[in-house]
Amino acid sequence: MRLSRFSDYSIRVLLFLATHRDRISSIGEIATTYEISQNHLMKVVSELSARGYVTALRGRNGGIRLALQPEEINIGRLIRQTEGKIDLVECANCKLLGFCRLPGPLDLALSAFFDVLERYTLADVVADGGRSFLNRDE
Repeated sequence: MRLSRFSDYSIRVLLFLATHRDRISSIGEIATTYEISQNHLMKVVSELSARGYVTALRGRNGGIRLALQPEEINIGRLIRQTEGKIDLVECANCKLLGFCRLPGPLDLALSAFFDVLERYTLADVVADGGRSFLNRDE
């Protein structure tokens, strides 16, 4: 299984904000840091804001910051939301429909994938509280 670019960027935005809790960050700054499209990040940040993960501040001194504590952001739930409905295989038009038993094991595997991710929060996946990342910028 491969996560969508949207999920990847969502995680990156939250990781960046978790390592810069002491200030407001800009989408441009995050895009530059990760060398990714600012336009894509604007869509990601809009969705993260709508879901309550990020607070977007308008105006001259505007930017974004985490709306929740890193300990409150569950990685599994985040990915479920950013990925939407996941079908590992498309069975609707398959010639083996009714005979194949593969969808059951695939559903179990997908469930196990999310069971593992739901054990972790953003705080768990930010190594050393982001200090190494912050010191690298200096």
